[in-house]
This record gives sequence, structure tokens and C-alpha cells, in this order.
Amino acid sequence: MVRRFPRIGFSSTALDLRLALLLLLIAMAIGTLGLMLIEGYTLVDAFYMSVITLSTVGFGEVKPLSGAGRMFVSALVVFNIGIVAYVLAAFSYYVIDGKLFETMQYNRIQSKIGKMQGHTIVCGYGKYGQEIVSHLRLHDHPYVVIEQNEEKLRDLIEEERDALYVVDDATHDETLFAAGIERANALITALNDDSDNLFIVLSSKDLNPGLRIVSRAKEVRSRQKMMKAGASHVIMPEQIGGFYMATLISKPGAVEFFSFITNELSADIGFEELRYDQMPGKYRNKPIMELNLRSSTGVNIIGHRLQGGKYRVNPGPKTILEPEGSFIVVGNPEQLTAFRKLFNLPT
Repeated sequence: MVRRFPRIGFSSTALDLRLALLLLLIAMAIGTLGLMLIEGYTLVDAFYMSVITLSTVGFGEVKPLSGAGRMFVSALVVFNIGIVAYVLAAFSYYVIDGKLFETMQYNRIQSKIGKMQGHTIVCGYGKYGQEIVSHLRLHDHPYVVIEQNEEKLRDLIEEERDALYVVDDATHDETLFAAGIERANALITALNDDSDNLFIVLSSKDLNPGLRIVSRAKEVRSRQKMMKAGASHVIMPEQIGGFYMATLISKPGAVEFFSFITNELSADIGFEELRYDQMPGKYRNKPIMELNLRSSTGVNIIGHRLQGGKYRVNPGPKTILEPEGSFIVVGNPEQLTAFRKLFNLPT
């Protein structure tokens, strides 16, 4: 679990483990310097005496102490009793309350996120966020979830023990950095509030200009603002849902077929996108008919994404893929596997 702590949040309690460690060091430093100055001990002897005094193991003196030395050691013993009691109480609190293990988990997960490259950040783990994560997990795509409400993440933790997530507000830049935004390839923000989504789009684009951003929106005016802010795509679930339900009345067969082929759990048909930058050099600047995708892999090219984001359905055989463009192909799992292998695409 990853949190945005004030340096891991220890200062939120009176039993501060860092303070306890600092007090131990101070006590040892005072004891060592005091014995060196008062008794003329060497650094090693003074340090040894400070340690055995602090630990109260009861070993004898390294050298006989003078009256001033005994007064100093007596005061040091009384001072150390309080420090040892505080250290034991702080350590016990962190073990019993789980803070110690929580911190260990924090460090472990933060280390994993720090090594991630090309992952997707999902902001919000509500009903849309859950569907998004389920899809990413199905395709073995690395992801990090950002969710402010820890209760919403319980199902994710139960389903995937090694899930990576940040419990914090996604509108904070430090939270996005904790999720590795500078190394991510994409970000999906699915919060309920359009203003929060817009703020995340603005921040994310500023922190990683090359990031591909998909945002949820409720209002049409919000969609326009998000696109201007740098979102690659803005999805309006209510609009899509209404269109889908209305089309079920006018063209039920077409919609049911589309629903079938997009349900990856029951259909044997899938889609894949081939971008220009993914295409090996020997295939570039060649028309579709010379790629021989149908004969070599079995897939069909059903869409052509042009520069500027416009699409052409069923492109002709002489169509050539240009920079910033992509082909959309359809096929069964075996055909898509052969297609990915041909172009060295990730599975």
C-alpha cells in the first residue's frame, strides 16, 4: 500500500519511532563525549561505556571513575531509563498497531512502482475504475490505481494481492509522482467530478507531456475543456449508454453483434491497433494489398485512423499508413496472436 505520508506519517502520533531513534543517538553521543572529557577515556572506551550504560547490562567500569565521573554516569543512567522506556513503547506500538508492517509494505510497493515503465495510472476506483482495472488485468497490462477512499480498494486487494495503488487525492502532483507518472504511458481519470478530472488532465499533461490521457466527463462543456487541456480522449458514459439503448430499438441486430464481439469473455473475435510507430521499417510506406495481412495472419483491416484523429472505415487496398496514423484490425484470438507476432506487438 502506498500513501502520501508526511515522511511516512510517523509524526501523526506521540510515539514517534524516528524521535526514539534520534534520542538513542543523542544519549550515546552525550555519554561518549562526557566520558571523554571528564575521565579522559578513548573514543572506543567511552562509546563502549555509553552502550552498556544505555542497555543496562550491568558490566563493570572500563576504568575506575572519579567522583565527577560517577555523578555524570548516574545522571546518564536516569536519563537513559526514560529514553529506553520511550523506545520500547514506540516500537511496541508500531508492531502491535501494524504501523511497522504498514511501513514495510509502503517501502516494498513504492520500490515496485519506482521500477515500472510504460504502465497506466487509473485515477478513481469506483464502478468505472473497477471495470477499467478488470480489463487491464485481463490483458496483463501494468497499472497503478489512485484512490482516496481506502475502503473502495478492499476488493482490489482481495482479488490481486500484489496490486499497486496509492491511497491519496489524485489532484495532488505528489500523488501522481508517487504513481510514477513521469514513466507512465497512459492515464485514465474516472472520478465523479468533472472539475477534478479536468484538474488531473492539466496536471498530468504538465508533468508528462507525452502521456496518453483518457478522461471521464458528464457535461459536454467539460468535454471540450478537457480536450483543450490535453486529454487524448474524453468519454461520456451517460451519452454512450443512452445511444446504445436507443440503437437497440432501431437496430437491435447490429448492436447485439457489436456487444458480442466486444465481450472478450464470451466472443472469439477481438480487435487490435497497429500504429505507424509500431510498424517495422520493411512494412512502412507499403499499401494494404502489399502487407498481405489476410493471407499471412487471417486478420482484416476494418479501420484507418488518419492524422488529426479522423477515421476511415474499410480502407481501400491502396491505402498507406502514414505517421501518427494507425490501422484497426479484427480477427479471432489465433489470428490476432499471429498478427502481433508478425509486428512484434505486446500481447
